[in-house]
Amino acid sequence: MSAAPEANSAIWIRSSYSDGSGGQCVEFCPSFAGAGVIPVRDSKDPHGPVLTFPADGWAGFLSTLRADGPAAA
Repeated sequence: MSAAPEANSAIWIRSSYSDGSGGQCVEFCPSFAGAGVIPVRDSKDPHGPVLTFPADGWAGFLSTLRADGPAAA
């Protein structure tokens, strides 16, 4: 993880596995993939802390989820 890029005005994508009632939601921002990082945040606190992950690590994480389902993570 590294320091969060300025992502306030960026487009965030909510996880398709998020709870439909507005809870347990994680969002990520693909806009910074070209810079080699993926910011991730809690959608209930959009102005709160942002975690950043290396883009290749994020791609591996998503690949594992798609192959094994969310229970594997």
